[in-house]
Amino acid sequence: MKVAIGSDHGGIQIREEIKKLMDELGIEYRDFGCECDTSVDYPDYAIPVAEKVASGEFDRGILICGTGIGMSIAANKVKGIRCALVHDCFSAKATREHNDSNVLAMGERVIGAGLAREIATIWLQTDYEGGRHERRVGKITEYEA
Repeated sequence: MKVAIGSDHGGIQIREEIKKLMDELGIEYRDFGCECDTSVDYPDYAIPVAEKVASGEFDRGILICGTGIGMSIAANKVKGIRCALVHDCFSAKATREHNDSNVLAMGERVIGAGLAREIATIWLQTDYEGGRHERRVGKITEYEA
């Protein structure tokens, strides 16, 4: 699995934790920034990550900002992206199993690094169930077309 990861200034600490986690899990990733603690615009990081996932260059993406809201909105504008804003373990599992989410968004000002690591671990290690969920995900894909 190859993962594209990015954050704005509000998500740098959790982004660094998730990179350590992926190193521990042996998951290949590329960091799309940002590399500063001054205010930047989240779409400048969300959209490139989402485009890399949508193109198939990366299997999944992880985005972090202050709340995760901006990142998820921006990422979901990219055709083919199903970005889920997640702040609990149950939703991390459900969005992979039921929605085949391909981008995870989290908010550093909402959750701590420990919970972010748990959420990312679950999300990275959970497979899409398909089956009855394929019809629902297919409707989204059809609408995008």
